[in-house]
Amino acid sequence: MYAIVNIAGQQFKVAKDQFLFVHRLQGDEGASIEFDNVLLAEDGGKFTVGTPSISGAKVSATILSHLKGEKVIVFKKKRRKGYKKKNGHRQQFTKIQITGISL
Repeated sequence: MYAIVNIAGQQFKVAKDQFLFVHRLQGDEGASIEFDNVLLAEDGGKFTVGTPSISGAKVSATILSHLKGEKVIVFKKKRRKGYKKKNGHRQQFTKIQITGISL
């Protein structure tokens, strides 16, 4: 059984006991959260497609940790003008574990 769910503006294909890194979510570590924006679900070869989402379907997950991603260097330069600008960015992520899918 799997489902395609919208989490923080991104779509993920999730299954039970799967680990995911999603954009930073509100909540403490160890807290349970539910996502009700389920777009598609598959259960034993039977597909359910939502228009746009399946009513009554929920995906539950547990927040495991909050962390930062790899550093991305942003370097801007205009040649022959003496313009150089160096910036860095580390995206904040939340590691979650899918605990269940209910239709």
